[in-house]
Amino acid sequence: MGDVMRMMRPRSIAVVGGGAWCAQVVQQLAQFGFDGPVWPVHPRVAVVAGLGAYPTVGDLPDAPDAVFVGVNRHATVEVVRALAAMAAGGAVCFASGFSEAAAEDDGAADMQAALVAAAGDMPILGPNCYGFINALDGALLWPDQHGCVPVARGVALLTQSSNIAINLTMQQRALPVAYAVTCGNMAQTTQAQIAMALLDDPRVTAIGLHIEGFGALPAWEALAARARVRGVPLVAVKVGASDQARQATVSHTASLAGSDAGAQAVLDRLGIARVRSLPDLLETLKLLHVNGPVAGGRIASISCSGGEASLMADMALGAGLTFPPVTTAQACALRAALGPMVALGNPLDYHTYIWRDADAMAQAWQGMTGDGIDMTLSVVDYPVTDASDWTCATEAALAVRAATGRPFGVVSTLPELMPRDVAHELMQGGVVPFQGMGEALAAIRAARTRDVGTPAPICPPGTRAPTRTLSEAEAKDALAAHGLNVPGHVATTPARAATDAAHLCAPLAVKGLGLAHKTDAGAVRLNVGAADLEQAAQDIGTDAVLVEEMVRDSVAELLIGVVRDDAHGFVLTLGTGGVLTELLRDTTAMLLPVTGADVAAALDRLTIGAVLRGYRGARPADVDSIVAAVLAVQDYVLAQRDRVSEVEINPLICTPTRAVAVDALIHTA
Repeated sequence: MGDVMRMMRPRSIAVVGGGAWCAQVVQQLAQFGFDGPVWPVHPRVAVVAGLGAYPTVGDLPDAPDAVFVGVNRHATVEVVRALAAMAAGGAVCFASGFSEAAAEDDGAADMQAALVAAAGDMPILGPNCYGFINALDGALLWPDQHGCVPVARGVALLTQSSNIAINLTMQQRALPVAYAVTCGNMAQTTQAQIAMALLDDPRVTAIGLHIEGFGALPAWEALAARARVRGVPLVAVKVGASDQARQATVSHTASLAGSDAGAQAVLDRLGIARVRSLPDLLETLKLLHVNGPVAGGRIASISCSGGEASLMADMALGAGLTFPPVTTAQACALRAALGPMVALGNPLDYHTYIWRDADAMAQAWQGMTGDGIDMTLSVVDYPVTDASDWTCATEAALAVRAATGRPFGVVSTLPELMPRDVAHELMQGGVVPFQGMGEALAAIRAARTRDVGTPAPICPPGTRAPTRTLSEAEAKDALAAHGLNVPGHVATTPARAATDAAHLCAPLAVKGLGLAHKTDAGAVRLNVGAADLEQAAQDIGTDAVLVEEMVRDSVAELLIGVVRDDAHGFVLTLGTGGVLTELLRDTTAMLLPVTGADVAAALDRLTIGAVLRGYRGARPADVDSIVAAVLAVQDYVLAQRDRVSEVEINPLICTPTRAVAVDALIHTA
């Protein structure tokens, strides 16, 4: 693929087509101040938007750096072929009716393949997309309205949806947008490749991604690695369901590790922050643009209202953010500024005794900064009627930032109560103007520094369809060969149970074979003695049973599961095990391969992690044995990667000395 940035930082532009969309592109180039040549192309119209048109792209005076192709899909393929032959820089393919229409048009997929073949190494955006806006250099290929204005530096927005991109450019949050790029069907040039190219522009401070599907994961791995080297943060809104192959939900894992778990695992592995809404995305990008990543989640809040202070404290619950208590040094500084009438704490309600005294306000607010605080927030709502009396708050915030250099933000409880002129003034002084209390907290959480090191390449899944579910005995034998600890067991018929299992030590567990969920089917008997073994096996009612020694010194029960996700790789799920797995949903997900350190950290993230460590003086579990069990399952999956679809251990009984898989399931080709 050629140079994407040649297309998005063009010196010459051609516009192919004569409709209103093409005229809009030409007009907006003039309005945006593009100073290079613009060459309309139309076989029958002499003038497009006031400019003389050329009959064909072959008649152009030179190979254009960027071309907007605004003709029907059949003509688009031929135009792109001609552009590639003349070594044009790249093209935006506006037409629809390609792969996105495959359900309605049998020839749509072939049409897209023909387009890609015609383009060759010349980059194309789309088809079925609006193109790009470059607000740094005054260049665009964009056939509709937009809200971008010229900027000297700013963030890049990359979406698959053109409508989402339009909406984001219309934001009124004072966020400087350097690039807005849409990629539509991504027939050739992908979102990850575009983002990779934008990393070469030093004026880009952060990249925001609206992702519907990842596509080829190696490109995302390369992007994340390059972004870490360049120090450019990536933030994503990930939406939509993948084409995950869910052949049959035969395990708890399959119902827990849906496509979103795989998507989250990809983002976590690559160190890409994820937010859940477009406002959160914009506020996170704003924070990163003004301040860069924050060191952690320790925040301080100051407001002149107890209601705002308590609201801030409540909204931070569950966000992974903490309010460190006021230190002795902070208390001295606050007391000197506020006097004896204010109760000191974090969040701080400083009342209104010092309102309008910008110097005193700055002194008090400065007291809520320090080495133990990653971000200080001053809650200020500027009234829409007359905000002149609130100028003191702006001055105080700017003074604190100038005096301390510490991360500082002014946050309005409602997004609309932060005027744009005030937001711009705050940003110029290094203060983050957060619009919305919830959005501010989400942004701080997302903007925290992520150190993922250099992760191993994600293991690509196989494609063979699963056709067989191994019996529990077969699954245990297969996993034991890779180091998993399983109980002493024997598979037998009910009539032979007592004889075949004579060497096992009671108490015993007897399970029916051939059932996916044995407990639900009533096919499990526990604490069975040798004398009762044959009768218990007969009562279960299956043709074969599994008899095994029971594990009695349990600290906790865990689930280890791996599901093949065609969009994301092999998703490893760890969580609380047993019959309540799906009810409790105490789980975390990662992508294979993982290291022992990854597994140990994941166990600590679980609620049951406190039990594993020895909750309230109880005996802890042998975490090393748990980690070894997870790595044994991984070893099996990687060895069978071309055929395995699903593996589950539930429960893994964790004791003070070992971790034993008492139930196992494998779904494979």
